[in-house]
Amino acid sequence: MTIRRTLAAWLLFTGSLHLIVICAGFLAPYDPAEQDREHPYSPPMVIHFVDAVGHFHLRPFTYLLKPSANAFDSFEANTTQPVPIHFLVAGARYKLLGILPLRRHLFGGGRGRIYLFGTDGYGRDILSRILYGGQISLFAGLLATALALFFGTSIGCCAGYFGGWTDDILMRGAELCLALPWLYLLLGLRAFLPLSVSPIGAFFLIVAVVGTLGWARPARMIRGVVLSAKERDFVRAARGFGASPVYLLWRHVLPETWSVILTQAAVLAPLYVLAEVTLSFLGLGVPEPTPSWGNLLSSLQHYSVLVSYWWMYFPAVAMVPFFIGYLGLASSLQEWADPAKIEA
Repeated sequence: MTIRRTLAAWLLFTGSLHLIVICAGFLAPYDPAEQDREHPYSPPMVIHFVDAVGHFHLRPFTYLLKPSANAFDSFEANTTQPVPIHFLVAGARYKLLGILPLRRHLFGGGRGRIYLFGTDGYGRDILSRILYGGQISLFAGLLATALALFFGTSIGCCAGYFGGWTDDILMRGAELCLALPWLYLLLGLRAFLPLSVSPIGAFFLIVAVVGTLGWARPARMIRGVVLSAKERDFVRAARGFGASPVYLLWRHVLPETWSVILTQAAVLAPLYVLAEVTLSFLGLGVPEPTPSWGNLLSSLQHYSVLVSYWWMYFPAVAMVPFFIGYLGLASSLQEWADPAKIEA
């Protein structure tokens, strides 16, 4: 029961994080491409309940930012202009779940803009771009994982069930894929493809490249499960009654691999999200102005940004709980799938 509770807790934690990203349009106060050229590299605003003269306010508020008197490229809070935070405000149009058109946002400022995570060099809200960028990066990672597991499951089942020369050819191909330097291969393949592609085209190119190159590891693991499952008594009995290989694989062998498939999905998803982030960070992924976690971090390649604007690290910080959730989920799935596990 302890393992099941732990697994349920990790599922709830990871699912909640994904729900936040799915509802990015509602949670983000602004359009991720909307620019405020008067506030480039604006620092995060602080939420207050007590104003500058010591009065308590039930409604939270922030202060508008004004150029600092000490430096031309910095801002400071203007304590004479408080901006109350309003909830369920009308703002930029978006589609919830990509279907339902809405204009209501969780929060916003009435007569001023609120930047809780600061802005980038174009004055775009970092919080909004992190939420929308998570949709791109996570969806790319999940699609690539699904593609890799589809090929890995198909190839692993064929290699394990049929054996012989089929197994030899497929597994030698898997070993070749495992021996390749993946980062350089991804960079080379992506650089070989056209650079002037639309954001949608670049997105699917990344998914195709990462997904079709990542099948080897799950294929080897699934092959091992199939080698054991095909010798089970109930599979032998079904084969003796004349069941076809397709029926045996679908009805009896494939269900034995589900625990491995689920565990591999939890392990591979963060790796493929990181692959998308790496490609976009290097300028070979989803292009601007469409946000992704990778191109949000690309501004850190400039030394002035790296040392001066600490809030530009927020996209990297946002990825940490997702990776922790996936790794915890993978560990719990592995413990749940181990029949020899004895709970304390």
